[in-house]
Amino acid sequence: MSVPLTLLGLLDREPSHGYDLKREYDSYFGRGKPLPFGQVYSTLGRLARDGKVLPGEAEPGAGPERKRYSITEEGREEVEVWLSQPIEPEPHLQTELFAKVVLSLMLGRSAELYLDLQRSTHLERMRELTELKRTGAVLDALLADHGLFHLEADLRWIDLTSARLHVLAEAVRS
Repeated sequence: MSVPLTLLGLLDREPSHGYDLKREYDSYFGRGKPLPFGQVYSTLGRLARDGKVLPGEAEPGAGPERKRYSITEEGREEVEVWLSQPIEPEPHLQTELFAKVVLSLMLGRSAELYLDLQRSTHLERMRELTELKRTGAVLDALLADHGLFHLEADLRWIDLTSARLHVLAEAVRS
């Protein structure tokens, strides 16, 4: 996920303080991985340096003085281009899951035990996401669906690989 472009997108709606941008980012995009305050302000600093946002004058408030940032036309154009381009399909062919199976076989270890453990871990995560989907708001449900679809694909791969372990073992040991 591109933090700079996401922050620009949030600023395209309305000028905001760094604190408000962090709150919105975390609310919509930071599930399980909130954005550190330092990253917000360092990103805003780079965006200002590059002419994509303009910091306003410092405003007194209940706490430290805050600046309201607004997006420039250059920043707005960058968001527009970003939103109009597709992202690279994932996952990449060389995943950690694949590497662990191949290395287990190369080292004479049980890839089957590893795949069984991974299957159990995936199923547990699927139960968690299913509960989130059932009890969460619409954004949570959509994120849960996205995760569930990826986990389902991994489980299909795990099952297929488990069925082919003997053939794969011969291929990597020769």
